[in-house]
Amino acid sequence: MLDSAEEFVPHGTEPVGSENKGDHRFTSDATGGELIQEQQNPSRYKLSIRNLNAWFGAKQALKNISIDIKENTVTAIIGPSGCGKTTLIRCINRMHELTVGATANGRVMLDGVDVYDRKVDPVVVKRQIGMVFQKPNPFPTMSIYDNVAAGLKMNGIKDRKLLQNVVRQSLESAALWDEVKDELDKPGSSISGGQQQRLCIARALAMQPDILLMDEPTSALDPIASGKIEELIYNLKKDLTIIIVTHNMQQAARVADFTAFMYLGELIEYGPTSQIFERPQKQLTERYISGKFG
Repeated sequence: MLDSAEEFVPHGTEPVGSENKGDHRFTSDATGGELIQEQQNPSRYKLSIRNLNAWFGAKQALKNISIDIKENTVTAIIGPSGCGKTTLIRCINRMHELTVGATANGRVMLDGVDVYDRKVDPVVVKRQIGMVFQKPNPFPTMSIYDNVAAGLKMNGIKDRKLLQNVVRQSLESAALWDEVKDELDKPGSSISGGQQQRLCIARALAMQPDILLMDEPTSALDPIASGKIEELIYNLKKDLTIIIVTHNMQQAARVADFTAFMYLGELIEYGPTSQIFERPQKQLTERYISGKFG
């Protein structure tokens, strides 16, 4: 939890607000008071979803989804429009509940802690699980620099040198620094669409998330810009766990280690990408992969 400049640490170091005690991690809860204890198990999954259901009013959008996501991997979620792909990732970082009439139940475990536990602050969840949307959405009235620094400033970080270092590190991680380093004062909306999407990725990375959710991040981009995003995804998985929603099955085959196929709110099949595309176990998966519907 980023409460001050002193508490901000580079990704990969001990989590902020945590202390090691034997084989447990103790993480401050949303109130900064009682501590949530979680077991440390090197073989566990980074994210485990169990029996997740979601509704928009009376309409059920997700039906009993259970899936395990390994750390430092890319997982692609594929399926026809309206199958629940975006709803699933919005449930993972608790954005789904922001929609009027939207509800969900089930368990979403990040490092062994249920993000839907009443002790967990949704704001903290969104810091740990970042999201990049379908269309680039930089803050139009902010400069490139301020777009990246915005989240840190909102969390009370005022140290100028720290902000400068994090902005540069985030832009470098998003493969954008060399293109904008002399134009940091320009509006974020003044650069190309592909650059804007990488700026949004840098903005998410500045918060040092554990997981990055990407909702069709290249659908509005040309092939060259899309290729840069795909290369970036490959590089980022060394430090992050990435979940990407895509309609582009060729893209899923290129970037994903694992692929999940969804249909009508259900998880039909999930496994290594090569297996899903070359040796699917379910007939419905094979029909979708081969273009017979969708």
